[in-house]
Amino acid sequence: MKKIRILVLSGILLILVCIPTLFYIQDRSKIGKTIDSYKNVNVCYNGYFYTKSYGKHFSDDGYYYGRSWQCVEFIKRFYYEAKGHKMPDLYGNAKDYFSYSTKQGEMNVQRELLQYYNGGNVAPKEDDLIVFTDTKYGHVAIITEVTENDIEVIQQNVYGKPRQRFSMTNKDGCYYVGTDKKPAGWLRAE
Repeated sequence: MKKIRILVLSGILLILVCIPTLFYIQDRSKIGKTIDSYKNVNVCYNGYFYTKSYGKHFSDDGYYYGRSWQCVEFIKRFYYEAKGHKMPDLYGNAKDYFSYSTKQGEMNVQRELLQYYNGGNVAPKEDDLIVFTDTKYGHVAIITEVTENDIEVIQQNVYGKPRQRFSMTNKDGCYYVGTDKKPAGWLRAE
């Protein structure tokens, strides 16, 4: 009986010591450092945790980019720095960037960007903001390349993958992006 107690207590102690260590093993000196860039806008390292934030991030003139090193912060910073575009609605999770009440090709007034549905008749283009709504908070990225069969995106807050490719098909004039992970659609500056 004493051996069982010792084993159980040892197991609990091991869990209490090891689990936090597993979650915090990372080089924190890399957080906020550039890991890629697109059109002179840096993608910054967030660490291993997709939801960890490191405070609020603002432009020099006070425009709110979002929580430091999150996916939303990158796309807002990209549109501001590369395109000179300020989004009127400063807040929201990534999935909130796609408005299901906005029709195909119409203005998404919260972002002042034209909105297109995945499966609609307008193909994505370079610099479009692509929105994934299939998780609790969603995810956003910037399209960097479009070919006949796929797109490449650049993104922040996706551990180890600042760039990723998604398949694209054209069926009867409708464009479908993704297989396992499908975006709701993309937004575009005029």
